[in-house]
Amino acid sequence: MLERITSAVSYAAEHGIRVAYFGVDSSRAEVEFLRQAYDAAVAAGAAEVVVVDTLGIATPEAAAFLVGEVRDRLGPDIPVHWHGHDDFGLATAAAVAAVQAGATWVHGTVNGMGERAGSADLSEAALALEALYGIPTRFRHDRAGELSRLVHELSGTPLAAWKPGTGANLFTRESGAVAAQFHDPPAIEPYSADLVGASRGIVLGKKSGPDSVRIKLAELGLEFPEERQPELLDAVKALGTKKRGLVSDAEFRRLVNRKLRATRAS
Repeated sequence: MLERITSAVSYAAEHGIRVAYFGVDSSRAEVEFLRQAYDAAVAAGAAEVVVVDTLGIATPEAAAFLVGEVRDRLGPDIPVHWHGHDDFGLATAAAVAAVQAGATWVHGTVNGMGERAGSADLSEAALALEALYGIPTRFRHDRAGELSRLVHELSGTPLAAWKPGTGANLFTRESGAVAAQFHDPPAIEPYSADLVGASRGIVLGKKSGPDSVRIKLAELGLEFPEERQPELLDAVKALGTKKRGLVSDAEFRRLVNRKLRATRAS
């Protein structure tokens, strides 16, 4: 195997190709062989190397260990990449750990798409690196949602509403307790909606509270007596419970109009 690595890399390098040696299944290799393989690739002319978690079995600690081993052995002049998969749901965490350990690049995809369980989500990894670790990236977070939806539409692959960074639910609030703090975004948001180009909003349902109704009335430009808003809230909660889902703006308008008509009739 070492002879094949040397032969292939040297042939490419001699023909003017910049080689990034991709060590398939690095995360399951014996550490000593891993060292020998990357040594052989660089000696043969590889300009960069990729530590590869082909089956997504690397924990974040393992990703950091492997990247650190390779980087320490090859020195700072050889860029190290991390390539991981998400079979255990750890791809983004492993990518972040790899960068902390010295990886210059992480491989990922839009929306975490990929074979089997997919790969690290680029927007998630970049957001975590910048917001939680202060490590700069060149990712345009304000375009993440737009990019995510475009890929979703073109690929026909469903996108979870609760997906970090780009999900439709991230900045919508049903809980009445949270709605009470809606005027103070840092109190209820881990990062600004503006950062990822999203909009904030209130949705109504069985978990709504008084502030939910007040905010939704203002948002839709509806007038309703303040002293009767608890009655309207009860109607919202009853409808949300009955339909086992959210109360749409159209349904809320109908509830408001029904309550107002009842008042005029009496």
